[in-house]
Amino acid sequence: MSLHARASLTLGKLAVALTVAGIAMSAQADTVRVTVAHYSDATAPYFEKMAKEFEKANPGTTIKIEDVNWDTLQQKLQTDISGNANADLAIVGTRWLLDFVKDDVAEPLDGYMDASFKSRFIGPFLAPSEISGKTYGLPIAASARALYYNKDQLASVGYPNGPKTWNDVMDASKKLKAKGMAGFGLQGKEIETDVYYYYALWTEGGDVLGKDGKAAFNSPAGVKAATMYKQMIDEGLTQPGVTGYSREDVQNLFKQGRVAMVISAPFLAKQIKKEAPTLKYGIDPIPMGTKAATYAVTDSIVMFKNSKVKKDAWKFLDFLFTKQPRVEFTSTEGFLPTTKAEATDPVFNDPDTKAFVALLPTAKFAPTVTGWEDTAKAVTNSMQSIYLGKAKPADALNDAATQANKALGH
Repeated sequence: MSLHARASLTLGKLAVALTVAGIAMSAQADTVRVTVAHYSDATAPYFEKMAKEFEKANPGTTIKIEDVNWDTLQQKLQTDISGNANADLAIVGTRWLLDFVKDDVAEPLDGYMDASFKSRFIGPFLAPSEISGKTYGLPIAASARALYYNKDQLASVGYPNGPKTWNDVMDASKKLKAKGMAGFGLQGKEIETDVYYYYALWTEGGDVLGKDGKAAFNSPAGVKAATMYKQMIDEGLTQPGVTGYSREDVQNLFKQGRVAMVISAPFLAKQIKKEAPTLKYGIDPIPMGTKAATYAVTDSIVMFKNSKVKKDAWKFLDFLFTKQPRVEFTSTEGFLPTTKAEATDPVFNDPDTKAFVALLPTAKFAPTVTGWEDTAKAVTNSMQSIYLGKAKPADALNDAATQANKALGH
């Protein structure tokens, strides 16, 4: 009898013995649970397809996909973790990583990665998931931000190639207003209201946090940026009722031709092609104040420490980060490539993607610090009070800085 057959027999006997003892062997031993963030209606079908492909190549392993909306994802993960009911892998906002690491629930991935695996990635996109010298996540999605402009509307006021500076934006908006059109779409509620302010802050040479880790957005550059937005509102150069508009609402105004300019991510181009195919748009860098800047974001996929199937979970991650699965995900969702292999695919050779990739050298990421979510909330609240005329820019930003420093532990 071969050693292999003997081993199988022994395992078989053990299984029978355990079952007889009333301890049924769990059929779930090789099930990898994956919580994925809902980006679009294509997200769940994509991951289901990848699960089937993987299962075919790896008989005996089952991949179970759970699709969760972004607005409830963070809360769901926290609830699942505290009840020890979390999945093995999950997509998270990279800025949440620090808290997972601090709570010791994220598995460091360095032990699973060899040099060739690590070299698959475009460096700047892997960096945000590295904390204290260890890698805790892999960049599943990435995007940057740029200014979309309505070519017909901007050409009608002398900017056929779009505005290059904030002064251009103001000037074009004034001329558009005279024609009865809203110029600049300004976001004023919900997720990333703070980020819409950082665009102006960074391009005026300011920063969100200083080298000392304290709030720095209430600097002269920060006050100048907030004052400019408020001036645009007061002069009727934005859509009316700014604080009633989320990121999605402002994007919809642009798709409908109701605002001439808006700052957004690569996926807006995908939406325009589908929902407003006749709209002629251009993509420019975020307008310059004193310098160029953009916001870059990654979402990471993480493995949890309490997973009982880490080897299989890693194998699935390895598969997801090979060329074809990446190309399909990134191009379908309208993100930027995070691996070198996918970046070479002709599907990313379009002018829209290239326009965003060209901005990456000036990219800023949300700082990986504890207290970031509360800081963002403080900035959002201060911007809303400025937009509504309830507080002067300097006062509102100073108040927000005090709150942010508490959240940041200063």
